[in-house]
Amino acid sequence: MKNPQEFCSVMMKAYPRNEVRPVSALGEEFLGVAQDLGFTLQTDGFISNEGYLRIRKELLKKQLEQEVGELTQLQEEVLQKMSLQQTVAADVDEDFEENLSLGERLSDLIATFGGSWRFIFSFFGVMILWIAANTWLWVTKPFDPFPFILLNLVLSCIAAIQAPIIMMSQNRQEARDRLRSRNDYQVNLKAELEIRLLHEKLDFILNHHGQHLNRLEGLMLELLEEADGKKRRKLGSKPDEPEDK
Repeated sequence: MKNPQEFCSVMMKAYPRNEVRPVSALGEEFLGVAQDLGFTLQTDGFISNEGYLRIRKELLKKQLEQEVGELTQLQEEVLQKMSLQQTVAADVDEDFEENLSLGERLSDLIATFGGSWRFIFSFFGVMILWIAANTWLWVTKPFDPFPFILLNLVLSCIAAIQAPIIMMSQNRQEARDRLRSRNDYQVNLKAELEIRLLHEKLDFILNHHGQHLNRLEGLMLELLEEADGKKRRKLGSKPDEPEDK
């Protein structure tokens, strides 16, 4: 048996019944945005999921523009991904690590080693050996006699090289933090918009359900009144029973 199809006025083509939703289930603000875009949706018609996502993107864009004014690139990206039903959350660290060059990886390793206790203990150990060797060889031929000018030169060179390497690593860490903050903002914005849409849907469903209950209540009252009227008419037209002799 062929699956029945319904026509979508937004995408201008027919879709299977499981890929459409009734227009009557949409809110007035949604219908207003659709009308502003030039689409006429009949209340007894249907709209496809593809068309719904298209209109929903414009609805969210309109709501954001009313609140924050002109949209930023991040907000545009969130709306675009929402319209395509794509996830916003991403593994920032993995993407960042994949784009690092060999020199950047090496600088991170050096900065990690230079900021550890292992480096401090190793550094003090080399200094003690240097001073001890030149003190013990003082009587013969020390290669760096007191006041250890060569040692001071080596320490100065290490400090001069280590400082920019650590700064390079810190700059990359700041870039990584910026990517994390950007991704967190997009995730939070999408969650906020989805929650807002969910509240609007719930409000519409509750309102629609309340109206439906009111109509049912009115019909039940009419039926009860009609049944009561029939009963009274039946009792009023019942012939009198003959008296006992």
